[in-house]
Amino acid sequence: MQETAKKGQWVKIHNILLKAGERSPRVPEDTRKVPLEMWLNGFLKDAEASIGETVTIESFIGRQVKGTLVEIEPAYEHSFGKPINELLNIGPKVRKILEGSSK
Repeated sequence: MQETAKKGQWVKIHNILLKAGERSPRVPEDTRKVPLEMWLNGFLKDAEASIGETVTIESFIGRQVKGTLVEIEPAYEHSFGKPINELLNIGPKVRKILEGSSK
């Protein structure tokens, strides 16, 4: 894993926006017990930085944000979760129904 990023490189930063005690009393109790955190990807503005350092990045929309460098060249790893068995068969069943209705 790369430990040092260069200016212009794609990176991920982390910030704690609100500490646990600073959360609104209107949010659920279990939510109030944890900090509000942010992770943001962008292009490194600093000349060079290592994991753990405070850096400035520029997002795709041009926003400049400071945070702790946590990853260099991060990949998007989100998904829609595991497939739901009941939904997997809907598409083929609907196609059969539609094909049958046109005959």
